[in-house]
Amino acid sequence: MPGRLFLTRGYTEVAAMAGLEPAGGPTYSPRRNIKPGQDVVVLTPQGCALMRWGIIPVGRKNARGRPVMETIVNARSETLFEKTAFDGVGRGVVVADGWYEWTGTARRKTPWRIRPRNGALLGFAAITDTWHAPGGQAVPQAAIVTCPPNADVAQVHDRMGVLLAPVDWRRWMDAPVEEARGLLQTPEAGALEVEAADDVDWNAP
Repeated sequence: MPGRLFLTRGYTEVAAMAGLEPAGGPTYSPRRNIKPGQDVVVLTPQGCALMRWGIIPVGRKNARGRPVMETIVNARSETLFEKTAFDGVGRGVVVADGWYEWTGTARRKTPWRIRPRNGALLGFAAITDTWHAPGGQAVPQAAIVTCPPNADVAQVHDRMGVLLAPVDWRRWMDAPVEEARGLLQTPEAGALEVEAADDVDWNAP
């Protein structure tokens, strides 16, 4: 969808792969189990930042004028630019080494790790926003844009994050809406590998 992410590279390596300056980036610990509600590494038009994964849509309303209540972790590409709840959001790229999905029943779920066969850094199309918490704290936040799965992922889930080619990362962040909309496509199959992920500590912070 993705359900959880992993990023085991430090910022210096991420910066080199993303074409950013190696100094002055965010400080974070590489992690094998990044959950919604935790910080993710996001490329923005201003550079690279840590943002909470999940947008709290305070003050946002749906097409019927009703407040949007649920935290938005993923946003559907098919309706992204039509939903009033997303008016005024920014665009960024969530970077990760890969993500996890689960199959099976509630007590017999099998975790799966999904990552590029060539070891490349993934860039998920994302929307960004800032939540102003009580007390005046500003919390940057992001949600990943999703699309129908390709053949690599369809065996474990019916949705996947929109994966942008590195040459399109800046276009997604800066392009007019119609050009950006054209980037929200299901990636071609064959570049991702799916393997069992029984070696992950799902209770790790």
